[in-house]
Amino acid sequence: MHVLPDVVGEVPVVVFCGRAGADSPKAREHRYDAPGNRFWSLLHESGLTPRLLRADEEDLLPAYGLGSTDLVRTGEEWTRPSSYAVAELVAKVEAWQPEWLAFTSKTVAALVARAEGRRPPGLGPQDWYVGGAQVFVLPGTSGANQRKDYDGRVDRLSWFAELAALAGPPRLSGACGPS
Repeated sequence: MHVLPDVVGEVPVVVFCGRAGADSPKAREHRYDAPGNRFWSLLHESGLTPRLLRADEEDLLPAYGLGSTDLVRTGEEWTRPSSYAVAELVAKVEAWQPEWLAFTSKTVAALVARAEGRRPPGLGPQDWYVGGAQVFVLPGTSGANQRKDYDGRVDRLSWFAELAALAGPPRLSGACGPS
């Protein structure tokens, strides 16, 4: 399995967490760069970034107080929480100390929740912390995730906009690059 390096700066406000190797037979050089994936446009449209970034510009995320990591699979089973490095994710989040850990799908959030003995969460801010960061669950950004109802909302953008409002305006800093 191809695991990308974390992209997190010195003072992250939000760290996004997807799932390494998620359902794609193609190894990619950047997160969320599959055709039809709306992650980068949703970041911009929600106000989390002041301009539309491309997947190959992910190293710019820390300049806006954002970061990106993955829940890494360690076992063969895709749906079993014990097949993922949850303790490693918790340790990284503790080290980074972001205000928010934003899971980029309910599936990823559910894997971590179950590993911690919690029920799978819905979308939005949670009364749950991972490594000291409050959890926010976003709808999946994949092009395959085309619904008419995202936990009572008609679009994914409204969830990203809520996170943006909670996180505050984008911060421009000099801290860039993978950690």
